[in-house]
Amino acid sequence: MLFDTHAHLDDNRFEDDRQSLLKRLPEQGIGLLMNPGCDLRSSQAACRLAEEHDWIYTAVGSHPDAADDIGDEVLEAYRQMARENPKVKAIGEIGLDYHYEDVPRQQQMVCFRKQMELARELDLPVILHEREAHEDALAILKEFPQVTGVFHCYSGSAEMAKYLVSKGWYIGFTGVITFKNARKLVETAMTIPMDRMVIETDCPYMAPEPYRGRRNDPGYLYRMAEKLAELRGVSPERMQEITMENGKRLYRI
Repeated sequence: MLFDTHAHLDDNRFEDDRQSLLKRLPEQGIGLLMNPGCDLRSSQAACRLAEEHDWIYTAVGSHPDAADDIGDEVLEAYRQMARENPKVKAIGEIGLDYHYEDVPRQQQMVCFRKQMELARELDLPVILHEREAHEDALAILKEFPQVTGVFHCYSGSAEMAKYLVSKGWYIGFTGVITFKNARKLVETAMTIPMDRMVIETDCPYMAPEPYRGRRNDPGYLYRMAEKLAELRGVSPERMQEITMENGKRLYRI
């Protein structure tokens, strides 16, 4: 069985066929799924989805693109959802994204710190989104040594991954690991301990080969397990077991 540790099934691209997709995913080997929020609205939607399905869990938080929406009321809503809903297993996805800079960097960092403080207060792991912001992200993480979690859709170097793993973090591998130009990510997969790997679709984004360009969904997760198994010299079935156990440990399921 597979654990999709990061999927956005509340996304409006699943509006037309969400129920039929959810019905067939267990038949496609999806045993567990984490559906994190990206802002207050999507966090609320993700909680509802998790409450409707035993095998779906959720996280609440604001993505860096929504950092301008963070205030005391939103943080309090996240606090209450995390305290009252046993399906909430993390704060996320949170972090920094300097690729488009839809929100100024300083504002992103303020939002990131506030949500790291919330994770520390609630003793929850975080789901970290970090894009082209390695230096600032690592500097903020050093302010919160008690907080760990997963670097979702990892895009850093193998050296940085080794450092993160030494501090207790997990590394999330998406369909990018199957791309021909994924040299850095392949190096990371060959370098870190297998007990720190988790797999994710990040659907509806980043479908793996040979489905690249399509809307992604958890039914394609097996490709990530196959690729990591190939790189590490184990069977796909064994890699599914390893990443399932890692995901459960990460989210304390």
